Amino acid sequence: MKKGMNPIAIIAHRKIFSIKYYICFTFLFILCSHSKAQSVTVPVTNWNATIPAITEAGSDYSGTYSSPTNQASINVGLPALLGSVKVYVHYEGNPTWNSSLVLSAKRTSNGSTLCVGCAISGGTNYITVPLTAVELFRISTILSVTSYTGINIQYQVSGVSVTLPAATYNSRIVFTVSN
Repeated sequence: MKKGMNPIAIIAHRKIFSIKYYICFTFLFILCSHSKAQSVTVPVTNWNATIPAITEAGSDYSGTYSSPTNQASINVGLPALLGSVKVYVHYEGNPTWNSSLVLSAKRTSNGSTLCVGCAISGGTNYITVPLTAVELFRISTILSVTSYTGINIQYQVSGVSVTLPAATYNSRIVFTVSN
């Protein structure tokens, strides 16, 4: 104990000192926990494939139908020091889907970002969208908090045929992001 300080002043000094460290630690913990989060945002967009009526006996559908090139526009955010993230895609039958129908997706634009040393790659060719997640594209960063906005996605459905039972088939396409 320093000369001239009473025991109550020392205890109060230590409490203030420990409270400052507690507040600083809490702030750093919150900052670090938020900086490691990746995110992907996809506004809800519905696409109804326009399938022309068959007017002649013995005819079949063309089999493959594509959405507009900007059917979905997704936004991806990733924290500093992460290096790269992968954007995955899969589908869920919602509520019914016929396994003869094949969903595909591709990236049709790079979107926009303010990051100078960042790159987006892959996903420019159609890939089959399965029930389990597969990589659609990836984003690489160099020591920077990055966000990409307006990455356009186009869908395709194939396997449409008169041999399928007449029904309305629905599915939900799910995007996830992971490093």
